[in-house]
Amino acid sequence: MNINPINRIRFQNVNFKEKSPSNTKNGDFCPEENKLVKELDKMSMINNVNINKSDYELNLSMEELEKRTHKDYLTTKKMLSADAPEYLALSDGDKEALKHLVKAASVLDKVNMQLDNPNNLPFKEYLEQEVAKGNEQAKLTKILFDAQKGVCSLDRESNMIELAKGVSERPGKGVYPEDLGKEEFHTILINMLKEGKVDDVAKILNQRSVVERVGNELVATDYVDKFKDDFANMATELEKAAETSTNEDFNEFLRLQAKALRTADPMLDAYADKKWATLQDTPLEFTITRENYSDELTETVVENPELKKLLDENGIVPVAKDFLGGRVGIVNKKGTDAILGVKSYLPLMAQNMPFKDDYIQNIAPDGKDSKQTMVDVDLVAVTGDVGEFRAGITLAENLPNDDKLSIRELDGGRRNVYHRQIRLITSDDAREKMKKRLEATLNPELHKYYNDEADHWFTVGHENGHSLGPKSGTEGLGKYKSIIEENKADMVSLAMLDVLTEAGMYTPEQRNQIIVTYAADNMMTSKPTLSQAHRVRSVMQNYYFIKEGAMEITPEGILNVNIDKMVPTARKMLEEIIQVQMKGDFSKGEKYVMDNFVWTDEMQKMADNIKKVSKTLNGRVESPLADKLLAE
Repeated sequence: MNINPINRIRFQNVNFKEKSPSNTKNGDFCPEENKLVKELDKMSMINNVNINKSDYELNLSMEELEKRTHKDYLTTKKMLSADAPEYLALSDGDKEALKHLVKAASVLDKVNMQLDNPNNLPFKEYLEQEVAKGNEQAKLTKILFDAQKGVCSLDRESNMIELAKGVSERPGKGVYPEDLGKEEFHTILINMLKEGKVDDVAKILNQRSVVERVGNELVATDYVDKFKDDFANMATELEKAAETSTNEDFNEFLRLQAKALRTADPMLDAYADKKWATLQDTPLEFTITRENYSDELTETVVENPELKKLLDENGIVPVAKDFLGGRVGIVNKKGTDAILGVKSYLPLMAQNMPFKDDYIQNIAPDGKDSKQTMVDVDLVAVTGDVGEFRAGITLAENLPNDDKLSIRELDGGRRNVYHRQIRLITSDDAREKMKKRLEATLNPELHKYYNDEADHWFTVGHENGHSLGPKSGTEGLGKYKSIIEENKADMVSLAMLDVLTEAGMYTPEQRNQIIVTYAADNMMTSKPTLSQAHRVRSVMQNYYFIKEGAMEITPEGILNVNIDKMVPTARKMLEEIIQVQMKGDFSKGEKYVMDNFVWTDEMQKMADNIKKVSKTLNGRVESPLADKLLAE
């Protein structure tokens, strides 16, 4: 879930389709002007000469902005309040530490905006200036910008929302030059490799670098050097937190992480990651998440036969760029104890994985230490990549990913962190909306099985599923790697239900609730783009389960679930996925995805039914306790 080689992140109700700019509907969009501005942008990047974009032009009309910022269209997730009992129960030392952790995490908003799009920070400054002048259009635009933490974002119906005219999302985001296309990227790397610049290319294809043009070549700068001042400020805050926090294990992690923020050495992050993954009984939670879903350029190198051959010959494994997020919270002991109940079952799940003797996985089937910690967290702040509410937001994460050195070099473990404020449905209004959705989409005979808590149980299975299956060797799947990994994690969660029910982890009723809740929640409002791993795998699963007779969508767009067929079908799909991962072949991965990534008329009818009862297009996070602590 998140998440590589392997990303581990799961989203709540995020739905995407092919890019189809909604801003073309509002009367403000001028194709000729937009094309000219984009060409000027491209020309300006040659030899790193930038056009000063101090004067942006807002892209969405007042009518569109008023709709998208209305509470019916803009959903809100609230983090802990300033007087939350969880906060008040902390010791004075942990309260003081929490303040510094929030300040450290807040820096990641600034850093990750630069990784996401080079226009984010100057556009943010422009909006702030316009708001100060009383510009109402800028005020509403700023609400959306703050929600999605960026100038460009897909909404729930997968329209690409561009808040500034002439500014679009690029495959290389902000980690590559704006004008760098795939073909030129490959050509430059081929030429550099032929000239013997192997180390330089390895740094370019590393997950923790920003790449810029220097003459006819590309040069990579490690994140720690690129954002030296910001990371130093974060390190100082973490060191201050370690002075007052009451848990010494947690303090040791904070000091290790602070050291890694001051020196560009991946092994320092590895030591911090390894320590973080052991934390189980701590009052506080702090994470710098490093997930690489967003970079759409790096992994294209495996699609070029000449370049792929050169990379293999030189032992270079390309890994998509990390995007950085911050998570600060208070560990919920009751919720954590409930989640930890699954830990004793992990070896049993490992034993029941398909073809388990043909690969190495992170969980030992023999019952030895699984090196897996799990915590349920009340969130104070989610920043950067974690806090981007781009139609959906993270439910939970299993980190570090397999590309990280703590896994590859130090034989470290993993840690699952579950987000209570994201998953909990607490208001009567939210429950009424869920009821209406079920009435519009699910066979009434199945309503008795729907349980929103079952979605959390499924997510626990999903996150642990990332620790099962092939531990490495999937890099050759390129842009399909994350889609297939997310698909695998879902199928692990479903395929293990009978094993876990027989072992006593679930009751037969809970088993049925998980199955029906999964099926109902997996339905979407639109077809995603291939860049959206989580959403693509949902379409693949729906198509596969319908094809196998485990699910049916009627011509009226109502879902039926054959409960008895769901687990065997999940097992069959899991076996196919594991075989694709073991082969690690790009063409086979592409074929498997495309054979199952089929959006049917019945799916579209279901999507239409959902949209009739749910207007939500965008989302945002409110963090009252974090805001209070930042002001101190």
